[in-house]
Amino acid sequence: MSDVLARAWYRGHPALWLLAPLAVVYALLLTLRRALYRAGLLGVSHFGVPVIVVGNITVGGTGKTPLTLALIERLRAAGYRPGVVSRGYGGKARYPFLLGESSTPAEAGDEPAMMFRRSGVPLVVDPIRSRAVRHLLQNSDCNVVLCDDGLQHLALARDIEIAVVDGARGFGNRWLLPAGPLREPVRRLRTVDHVVVNGDGDPWPGAYPMRLVPGAWLPVGEGEASLPAAGSRVHAVAGIGNPERFFDQLQAQGFSVIPHAFPDHHAYATADFSFADGLPVVMTEKDMVKCRELALRNCWYVPVSAALPEPFYEALLAELRAATKENRNAG
Repeated sequence: MSDVLARAWYRGHPALWLLAPLAVVYALLLTLRRALYRAGLLGVSHFGVPVIVVGNITVGGTGKTPLTLALIERLRAAGYRPGVVSRGYGGKARYPFLLGESSTPAEAGDEPAMMFRRSGVPLVVDPIRSRAVRHLLQNSDCNVVLCDDGLQHLALARDIEIAVVDGARGFGNRWLLPAGPLREPVRRLRTVDHVVVNGDGDPWPGAYPMRLVPGAWLPVGEGEASLPAAGSRVHAVAGIGNPERFFDQLQAQGFSVIPHAFPDHHAYATADFSFADGLPVVMTEKDMVKCRELALRNCWYVPVSAALPEPFYEALLAELRAATKENRNAG
Protein backbone atom coordinates (compact mmCIF):
# COMPACT_ATOMS: atom_id res chain seq x y z
CA MET A 1 0.00 0.00 0.00
CA SER A 2 1.41 3.36 -1.06
CA ASP A 3 1.98 5.78 1.83
CA VAL A 4 0.74 8.60 -0.41
CA LEU A 5 -2.49 6.75 -1.15
CA ALA A 6 -3.01 5.85 2.52
CA ARG A 7 -2.62 9.49 3.54
CA ALA A 8 -5.19 10.48 0.92
CA TRP A 9 -7.67 7.90 2.21
CA TYR A 10 -7.50 9.20 5.76
CA ARG A 11 -6.83 12.92 5.21
CA GLY A 12 -8.68 13.47 1.96
CA HIS A 13 -7.57 14.42 -1.56
CA PRO A 14 -9.64 15.54 -4.58
CA ALA A 15 -7.71 13.19 -6.90
CA LEU A 16 -9.43 10.21 -5.24
CA TRP A 17 -12.49 10.97 -7.35
CA LEU A 18 -10.51 9.68 -10.32
CA LEU A 19 -10.52 6.25 -8.65
CA ALA A 20 -14.26 6.29 -7.91
CA PRO A 21 -15.21 4.30 -11.06
CA LEU A 22 -12.80 1.53 -10.03
CA ALA A 23 -14.37 1.50 -6.56
CA VAL A 24 -17.79 0.99 -8.18
CA VAL A 25 -16.45 -1.96 -10.16
CA TYR A 26 -14.91 -3.37 -6.99
CA ALA A 27 -18.27 -3.03 -5.19
CA LEU A 28 -20.08 -4.88 -7.98
CA LEU A 29 -17.56 -7.71 -7.87
CA LEU A 30 -17.93 -7.95 -4.08
CA THR A 31 -21.72 -8.17 -4.40
CA LEU A 32 -21.49 -10.80 -7.14
CA ARG A 33 -19.00 -12.90 -5.21
CA ARG A 34 -21.08 -12.92 -2.05
CA ALA A 35 -24.21 -13.79 -4.06
CA LEU A 36 -22.44 -16.77 -5.64
CA TYR A 37 -21.52 -18.08 -2.19
CA ARG A 38 -25.06 -17.56 -0.88
CA ALA A 39 -26.46 -19.46 -3.88
CA GLY A 40 -24.07 -22.36 -3.30
CA LEU A 41 -22.37 -21.89 -6.66
CA LEU A 42 -19.02 -21.40 -4.93
CA GLY A 43 -18.01 -24.05 -2.41
CA VAL A 44 -17.53 -23.53 1.33
CA SER A 45 -15.35 -25.88 3.39
CA HIS A 46 -16.70 -27.04 6.76
CA PHE A 47 -14.69 -28.75 9.47
CA GLY A 48 -15.55 -30.65 12.63
CA VAL A 49 -14.12 -28.01 14.98
CA PRO A 50 -15.20 -24.42 15.64
CA VAL A 51 -13.52 -21.75 13.50
CA ILE A 52 -13.06 -18.20 14.80
CA VAL A 53 -12.14 -15.60 12.18
CA VAL A 54 -10.30 -12.44 13.27
CA GLY A 55 -10.20 -9.83 10.52
CA ASN A 56 -10.94 -6.29 9.49
CA ILE A 57 -12.70 -4.38 6.73
CA THR A 58 -9.89 -1.92 6.05
CA VAL A 59 -6.48 -2.22 4.46
CA GLY A 60 -3.56 -1.97 6.87
CA GLY A 61 -2.93 -2.87 10.47
CA THR A 62 -5.70 -2.65 13.06
CA GLY A 63 -4.37 -4.92 15.83
CA LYS A 64 -5.52 -8.35 14.65
CA THR A 65 -2.32 -10.13 15.65
CA PRO A 66 -2.25 -8.93 19.30
CA LEU A 67 -5.93 -9.86 19.57
CA THR A 68 -5.26 -13.33 18.15
CA LEU A 69 -2.46 -13.82 20.70
CA ALA A 70 -4.80 -12.73 23.51
CA LEU A 71 -7.42 -15.21 22.28
CA ILE A 72 -4.84 -18.02 22.23
CA GLU A 73 -3.97 -17.32 25.85
CA ARG A 74 -7.59 -17.12 27.01
CA LEU A 75 -8.67 -20.23 25.09
CA ARG A 76 -5.84 -22.23 26.61
CA ALA A 77 -6.82 -21.02 30.08
CA ALA A 78 -10.38 -22.26 29.37
CA GLY A 79 -9.08 -25.73 28.47
CA TYR A 80 -9.13 -25.47 24.67
CA ARG A 81 -6.30 -26.45 22.33
CA PRO A 82 -6.19 -23.63 19.77
CA GLY A 83 -4.44 -23.69 16.42
CA VAL A 84 -3.95 -20.82 13.96
CA VAL A 85 -4.10 -20.46 10.19
CA SER A 86 -2.73 -17.36 8.47
CA ARG A 87 -2.14 -15.93 5.01
CA GLY A 88 1.59 -15.68 5.71
CA TYR A 89 2.03 -12.49 3.70
CA GLY A 90 5.59 -12.12 2.44
CA GLY A 91 6.53 -15.74 3.11
CA LYS A 92 8.00 -17.95 0.43
CA ALA A 93 7.29 -21.41 1.82
CA ARG A 94 5.66 -24.19 -0.14
CA TYR A 95 2.04 -24.23 1.01
CA PRO A 96 0.56 -25.47 3.23
CA PHE A 97 3.41 -24.79 5.68
CA LEU A 98 3.38 -25.88 9.32
CA LEU A 99 5.74 -23.73 11.37
CA GLY A 100 8.45 -25.34 13.50
CA GLU A 101 11.27 -24.17 15.74
CA SER A 102 13.58 -23.58 12.77
CA SER A 103 11.02 -21.74 10.62
CA THR A 104 12.02 -18.25 9.49
CA PRO A 105 10.02 -15.10 8.66
CA ALA A 106 11.27 -15.45 5.08
CA GLU A 107 9.45 -18.78 4.88
CA ALA A 108 6.35 -18.11 6.93
CA GLY A 109 5.90 -14.33 6.88
CA ASP A 110 6.62 -11.94 9.74
CA GLU A 111 3.28 -12.05 11.59
CA PRO A 112 2.99 -15.88 11.70
CA ALA A 113 6.65 -16.14 12.75
CA MET A 114 6.05 -13.67 15.56
CA MET A 115 2.85 -15.42 16.71
CA PHE A 116 4.56 -18.82 16.73
CA ARG A 117 7.60 -17.48 18.58
CA ARG A 118 5.40 -15.86 21.23
CA SER A 119 2.82 -18.63 21.72
CA GLY A 120 4.20 -21.90 20.32
CA VAL A 121 0.71 -22.65 19.02
CA PRO A 122 0.31 -25.04 16.03
CA LEU A 123 0.27 -22.65 13.08
CA VAL A 124 -0.14 -23.22 9.34
CA VAL A 125 0.29 -20.59 6.63
CA ASP A 126 -1.47 -20.89 3.30
CA PRO A 127 -3.32 -18.30 1.18
CA ILE A 128 -6.05 -20.93 0.78
CA ARG A 129 -7.43 -20.93 4.32
CA SER A 130 -9.51 -24.10 3.97
CA ARG A 131 -6.43 -26.05 2.88
CA ALA A 132 -4.54 -24.56 5.82
CA VAL A 133 -7.22 -25.70 8.28
CA ARG A 134 -7.20 -29.21 6.84
CA HIS A 135 -3.42 -29.41 7.18
CA LEU A 136 -3.57 -28.01 10.71
CA LEU A 137 -6.10 -30.62 11.83
CA GLN A 138 -4.11 -33.41 10.22
CA ASN A 139 -0.92 -32.40 12.01
CA SER A 140 -2.08 -31.27 15.46
CA ASP A 141 -4.64 -32.07 18.15
CA CYS A 142 -6.21 -28.60 18.20
CA ASN A 143 -9.94 -28.42 18.86
CA VAL A 144 -10.57 -24.79 17.87
CA VAL A 145 -9.11 -22.88 14.91
CA LEU A 146 -8.28 -19.17 14.85
CA CYS A 147 -8.10 -17.71 11.35
CA ASP A 148 -5.89 -14.61 11.35
CA ASP A 149 -7.11 -12.07 8.78
CA GLY A 150 -9.73 -14.17 6.98
CA LEU A 151 -12.90 -12.08 7.15
CA GLN A 152 -13.17 -11.88 3.35
CA HIS A 153 -12.16 -15.54 2.78
CA LEU A 154 -15.70 -16.83 2.31
CA ALA A 155 -14.58 -20.28 1.12
CA LEU A 156 -13.89 -21.10 4.77
CA ALA A 157 -16.95 -21.69 6.96
CA ARG A 158 -16.76 -19.93 10.28
CA ASP A 159 -18.65 -20.10 13.56
CA ILE A 160 -17.59 -16.74 15.03
CA GLU A 161 -16.46 -13.56 13.29
CA ILE A 162 -14.52 -10.81 15.06
CA ALA A 163 -13.78 -7.56 13.22
CA VAL A 164 -11.05 -5.24 14.52
CA VAL A 165 -11.24 -1.49 13.88
CA ASP A 166 -8.51 1.10 14.38
CA GLY A 167 -10.08 3.56 16.79
CA ALA A 168 -7.86 6.46 15.76
CA ARG A 169 -8.16 6.09 11.98
CA GLY A 170 -11.66 4.64 11.80
CA PHE A 171 -12.82 4.00 8.23
CA GLY A 172 -11.04 6.87 6.49
CA ASN A 173 -13.18 8.39 3.74
CA ARG A 174 -15.49 5.31 3.87
CA TRP A 175 -14.89 4.50 0.21
CA LEU A 176 -14.11 1.07 -1.13
CA LEU A 177 -10.77 0.19 -2.70
CA PRO A 178 -8.96 1.72 -4.47
CA ALA A 179 -10.62 5.09 -3.79
CA GLY A 180 -10.66 4.38 -0.04
CA PRO A 181 -9.28 1.93 2.50
CA LEU A 182 -12.35 -0.33 2.75
CA ARG A 183 -12.17 -3.98 1.70
CA GLU A 184 -15.92 -4.20 2.37
CA PRO A 185 -18.63 -1.63 3.10
CA VAL A 186 -18.92 -0.42 6.69
CA ARG A 187 -22.33 -2.13 6.96
CA ARG A 188 -20.49 -5.47 6.91
CA LEU A 189 -19.82 -4.90 10.61
CA ARG A 190 -23.54 -5.43 11.30
CA THR A 191 -23.15 -9.08 10.29
CA VAL A 192 -20.12 -10.03 12.41
CA ASP A 193 -20.46 -11.44 15.92
CA HIS A 194 -18.15 -8.95 17.63
CA VAL A 195 -16.55 -5.62 16.76
CA VAL A 196 -13.39 -4.70 18.67
CA VAL A 197 -12.03 -1.14 18.57
CA ASN A 198 -8.29 -0.80 19.08
CA GLY A 199 -7.37 2.39 20.92
CA ASP A 200 -9.17 5.69 21.37
CA GLY A 201 -12.17 6.58 19.30
CA ASP A 202 -15.71 5.23 19.00
CA PRO A 203 -16.24 4.45 15.32
CA TRP A 204 -18.81 1.69 15.95
CA PRO A 205 -21.58 1.65 18.57
CA GLY A 206 -21.50 -1.23 21.04
CA ALA A 207 -17.98 -2.31 20.13
CA TYR A 208 -15.64 -3.80 22.71
CA PRO A 209 -12.62 -1.56 23.50
CA MET A 210 -9.12 -2.97 23.20
CA ARG A 211 -5.89 -1.43 24.49
CA LEU A 212 -2.40 -2.45 23.42
CA VAL A 213 -0.30 -2.56 26.57
CA PRO A 214 3.46 -2.23 25.93
CA GLY A 215 5.74 -4.60 27.82
CA ALA A 216 9.32 -4.19 28.96
CA TRP A 217 11.87 -3.38 26.28
CA LEU A 218 13.87 -6.45 25.24
CA PRO A 219 17.16 -6.67 23.32
CA VAL A 220 17.09 -7.72 19.68
CA GLY A 221 20.62 -9.17 19.95
CA GLU A 222 22.85 -10.47 22.70
CA GLY A 223 24.97 -8.50 25.16
CA GLU A 224 23.12 -5.21 24.89
CA ALA A 225 23.95 -2.13 26.94
CA SER A 226 21.69 -0.71 29.63
CA LEU A 227 18.10 0.03 28.75
CA PRO A 228 17.51 3.57 27.46
CA ALA A 229 16.06 5.75 30.19
CA ALA A 230 12.69 7.44 29.80
CA GLY A 231 13.17 10.77 28.07
CA SER A 232 16.03 9.46 25.92
CA ARG A 233 16.25 10.25 22.25
CA VAL A 234 15.75 7.06 20.20
CA HIS A 235 15.42 5.93 16.60
CA ALA A 236 12.02 4.24 16.24
CA VAL A 237 11.71 1.77 13.36
CA ALA A 238 8.35 0.37 12.25
CA GLY A 239 7.37 -1.63 9.19
CA ILE A 240 3.73 -2.22 10.16
CA GLY A 241 0.33 -1.23 8.81
CA ASN A 242 0.07 1.89 11.00
CA PRO A 243 3.57 2.92 12.17
CA GLU A 244 2.26 6.15 13.72
CA ARG A 245 0.61 4.09 16.46
CA PHE A 246 4.02 2.74 17.51
CA PHE A 247 5.65 6.17 17.42
CA ASP A 248 2.82 7.65 19.50
CA GLN A 249 3.16 4.82 22.02
CA LEU A 250 6.85 5.60 22.53
CA GLN A 251 6.19 9.31 22.87
CA ALA A 252 3.51 8.58 25.46
CA GLN A 253 6.18 6.71 27.42
CA GLY A 254 8.28 9.85 27.47
CA PHE A 255 10.82 9.12 24.73
CA SER A 256 12.02 11.64 22.16
CA VAL A 257 11.32 9.77 18.94
CA ILE A 258 13.12 9.97 15.60
CA PRO A 259 10.61 8.07 13.44
CA HIS A 260 11.56 5.75 10.57
CA ALA A 261 8.47 4.32 8.87
CA PHE A 262 8.95 1.44 6.43
CA PRO A 263 6.36 -0.34 4.27
CA ASP A 264 4.32 -3.04 5.97
CA HIS A 265 6.15 -6.42 5.93
CA HIS A 266 9.41 -4.69 4.93
CA ALA A 267 12.41 -7.03 4.49
CA TYR A 268 15.10 -5.31 6.55
CA ALA A 269 18.80 -5.06 5.72
CA THR A 270 21.66 -3.79 7.87
CA ALA A 271 21.77 -0.59 5.79
CA ASP A 272 18.31 0.32 7.12
CA PHE A 273 19.93 0.89 10.51
CA SER A 274 22.91 2.98 9.42
CA PHE A 275 22.36 5.80 11.89
CA ALA A 276 25.61 7.65 12.59
CA ASP A 277 24.70 9.14 15.95
CA GLY A 278 24.91 5.98 18.08
CA LEU A 279 21.46 6.49 19.59
CA PRO A 280 19.41 3.45 20.67
CA VAL A 281 17.11 1.85 18.10
CA VAL A 282 13.70 0.47 19.06
CA MET A 283 11.25 -1.49 16.92
CA THR A 284 8.07 -3.55 17.12
CA GLU A 285 8.08 -7.27 17.88
CA LYS A 286 6.87 -7.95 14.35
CA ASP A 287 9.94 -6.15 12.99
CA MET A 288 12.24 -7.87 15.47
CA VAL A 289 11.63 -11.37 14.11
CA LYS A 290 13.15 -10.24 10.79
CA CYS A 291 16.11 -8.44 12.36
CA ARG A 292 17.54 -10.98 14.82
CA GLU A 293 20.14 -12.17 12.30
CA LEU A 294 21.41 -8.70 11.36
CA ALA A 295 23.88 -8.40 14.26
CA LEU A 296 22.47 -5.05 15.35
CA ARG A 297 23.85 -3.29 18.42
CA ASN A 298 21.99 -1.18 20.99
CA CYS A 299 18.75 -2.30 19.40
CA TRP A 300 15.53 -3.11 21.28
CA TYR A 301 11.96 -4.20 20.66
CA VAL A 302 8.72 -3.66 22.54
CA PRO A 303 6.21 -6.52 22.82
CA VAL A 304 2.58 -5.53 23.30
CA SER A 305 -0.38 -7.37 24.79
CA ALA A 306 -4.05 -6.80 24.02
CA ALA A 307 -6.27 -5.95 26.99
CA LEU A 308 -10.02 -6.47 26.54
CA PRO A 309 -12.99 -6.34 28.94
CA GLU A 310 -14.13 -9.53 30.62
CA PRO A 311 -17.64 -9.44 29.03
CA PHE A 312 -16.00 -9.90 25.62
CA TYR A 313 -14.38 -13.15 26.69
CA GLU A 314 -17.51 -14.34 28.48
CA ALA A 315 -19.62 -13.84 25.35
CA LEU A 316 -16.99 -15.44 23.13
CA LEU A 317 -16.61 -18.54 25.32
CA ALA A 318 -20.39 -18.98 25.50
CA GLU A 319 -20.59 -18.85 21.70
CA LEU A 320 -17.66 -21.23 21.43
CA ARG A 321 -19.33 -23.77 23.71
CA ALA A 322 -22.45 -23.61 21.56
CA ALA A 323 -20.41 -23.95 18.36
CA THR A 324 -18.50 -26.92 19.77
CA LYS A 325 -21.76 -28.67 20.63
CA GLU A 326 -23.21 -27.90 17.20
CA ASN A 327 -20.12 -29.21 15.41
CA ARG A 328 -20.16 -32.34 17.55
CA ASN A 329 -23.84 -32.98 16.73
CA ALA A 330 -23.23 -32.36 13.04
CA GLY A 331 -20.35 -34.84 13.13
